[in-house]
Amino acid sequence: MSQHGLRDHGSVPQRGADPRQLSTSQDLHDSSALAIIREMLDKADVRINGDRPWDMLMRDESVAERVLAYGSLGLGESYMDGDWHAERLDEFFTRVLAARLDREVEHPIRLAIHAIRHRLFNLQNMRRAWQVGEAHYDLGNGFYEKMLDRRMTYTCGYWAQASDLESAQEAKLDMICRKLDLKPGQRVLDIGCGWGSFMRFAAEHYGVACVGVTISKEQAAHGQKLCEGLPVEFRLMDYRELDEKFDHIASVGMFEHVGHKNHHTYFQVARRCLKDGGLFLLHTIGKNRRHSTPDPWIDRYIFPNGDLPSLDQIAEAVEDQFIIEDLHNIGADYDRTLMAWNENFQAAWPELSGQFDGRFKRMWEYYLQACAGAFRARTIQVWQLVLSPDGVPGGYRRPL
Repeated sequence: MSQHGLRDHGSVPQRGADPRQLSTSQDLHDSSALAIIREMLDKADVRINGDRPWDMLMRDESVAERVLAYGSLGLGESYMDGDWHAERLDEFFTRVLAARLDREVEHPIRLAIHAIRHRLFNLQNMRRAWQVGEAHYDLGNGFYEKMLDRRMTYTCGYWAQASDLESAQEAKLDMICRKLDLKPGQRVLDIGCGWGSFMRFAAEHYGVACVGVTISKEQAAHGQKLCEGLPVEFRLMDYRELDEKFDHIASVGMFEHVGHKNHHTYFQVARRCLKDGGLFLLHTIGKNRRHSTPDPWIDRYIFPNGDLPSLDQIAEAVEDQFIIEDLHNIGADYDRTLMAWNENFQAAWPELSGQFDGRFKRMWEYYLQACAGAFRARTIQVWQLVLSPDGVPGGYRRPL
């Protein structure tokens, strides 16, 4: 296995077949498991070994057994093993998730254990918070440079008037700056700054100085190089260690790693770091149902310890600390962003294949396209909230 092949996640051995070369015949023997899966997929207008782009091309009936036994984890791992494929994986997931089939296949006992783990334990404490940086964000700067836009913006773009990834990300960054009403000379904090795309844009176009915190060594080192010559500072630290004042705060695509047990602490930190009269913009992926649990496959292979917030969890956590001035849902735009990333990833694969193995490729394309399908089906959202400590005099007006 290559250096950046999958770590020891307890998955089954790779079978090695290329799913794109699998037969599309309907000659699989219908076991009881396969019959159940056929019936379920029929609700989503998906056929096993059909001829439409979103149909599921299955190698053998063991996929059905794994899905019934392990739910999302079994579906994702069997794809990684090369046991099934779909020409349009994004469309497969759009149909499956819109039909809510994900709620039907999760094994009640295994799902209960997964849910208890996330509800009872603080999986994002200061010791564990660094795990996602090591597992995901430290894959390598070269990898992300090939997948993302030139500023390396790893969050949802804004496509209202954009025609490509570059312009969509620039539009999003500019929208955040305008929502915060940034002025030259102000000092801005970026909680979870990534490679510094927001700080770089804000410093270049709005004349502000920025401090960003990240738990990824790769991001901090590379981001500082990208922002060379600008009043931008990267700090490798946990957000809970922050204790100094800023004119405004932005946090773009980091709150998903905070965890519901730390929501109140997170907003306490933001409040003590925000000057009176300042604004705090929170950009986060969110879930529709409060008591739903993180997807087991995403949790194991992509974002360890991730925990999407619901709107009522956010509202509860900001109580007595902030006033919610504005709420903007741009979740549908993440579909186009993820598909653009997938297009870049697939185009760069001939070069990346010397660094990563085939199983990593299937894992990554599954992640990007499954998430695109989820946003297309509107089962998850992206919210931008503008918060103020005591309310904006006369009311806040979202800039057009």
